[in-house]
Amino acid sequence: MRTLILTSLFVMLVIFSGAIVAQTQIQSGKFSANKSVEGYTLDQNVGDRSMTMDVTFVKPFDKKPSITLSVIMIDAETKTNIRYNVEASSISRDGFTIKISTWSDTKILGIAGNWMAYAQ
Repeated sequence: MRTLILTSLFVMLVIFSGAIVAQTQIQSGKFSANKSVEGYTLDQNVGDRSMTMDVTFVKPFDKKPSITLSVIMIDAETKTNIRYNVEASSISRDGFTIKISTWSDTKILGIAGNWMAYAQ
């Protein structure tokens, strides 16, 4: 009986210490794009248009992180609807790609936002 109690306490100690060692990794940054960025076409023509921006983490993550994006500024032509999509793709331990898209007759003159990468 005493051995069972000691074994149970040891197992609980190992599980608890593993939870303490597990650490959340977080990195964050900003992105912005406008006509001064090479390949920027979100302010021209009509139809589907997109551009990508590569982000490299300062320190690689231990495992592939989750990415959260937010748009904090958009400058667009006022005569049309504002249509845009911002998404993360090609996510790895070393970085990811931000894809900014628009469509129809929307003309985006500039767009900016924040990103956050996190993993446990």
